[in-house]
Amino acid sequence: MVRVSVVIPALNDSAMLDRCLSALAAQTRLPDEIIVVDNGSTDDTADVARRHGATVLPEPLRGIFPASAAGFDAAQGDLILRLDADSVPPADWVGRVVATFGEEPSLDLLSGPGTFYGGSRTVHWVAENLYIGGYIWFVGLLLGHHPLFGSNLAFRRSAWERLRGSVHRTLREIHDDLDLAIHVAPDMTVRFDRTLRVGVSARPFASFAGFRRRIRWAFGTLELNRRERSYRSRRAERRAVQRARGAQAR
Repeated sequence: MVRVSVVIPALNDSAMLDRCLSALAAQTRLPDEIIVVDNGSTDDTADVARRHGATVLPEPLRGIFPASAAGFDAAQGDLILRLDADSVPPADWVGRVVATFGEEPSLDLLSGPGTFYGGSRTVHWVAENLYIGGYIWFVGLLLGHHPLFGSNLAFRRSAWERLRGSVHRTLREIHDDLDLAIHVAPDMTVRFDRTLRVGVSARPFASFAGFRRRIRWAFGTLELNRRERSYRSRRAERRAVQRARGAQAR
């Protein structure tokens, strides 16, 4: 049996976390382990997690990547699934993820989009079409492989063990999913399934300041990694590996 761990970083998100954990409890294929990484909450986030039977892992270093990485390190599953505290997965989410990895032994990382809830229709359109849609298009073009969306993400533990030493896991003002996508090894297989959706809160886009902060972090993540290595060389290395694989297959 494949063991499944779900990691949820959280900071003062008790109400939304309660909804997320209730959705996980209603899965047709239950996860074997749920880890809620408490990133210094002052509300009852940790109590809510324990009430649902989740393991609470404190992480004092603030930031989405420090919290997520701590959870990934602690996870015991063969597959590590990542949600945000405001994610609401449909009942078949875990089952579909497990089935996809079972059907594709070469698959290393899997992601999908979000269906936004809360806020106005205009906010939803901006979030889904400009932010997520633009992100999917741009990252795919920049890196030469599919993007990763942190609110709806899964990967093999073996993939994290390979990548954990190269990502910027201790930095706060970066997007962990974008940074992880940038560091995907050239021989790894990534898939973005547009039908694998989870509910995601539109609250980050409810104000211009929130939207601007996400954009600033995105450009900061891109620039940080560009200074270390050009994206052209990353794409070239990936294409070379793919060509070699194709030649071997023939």
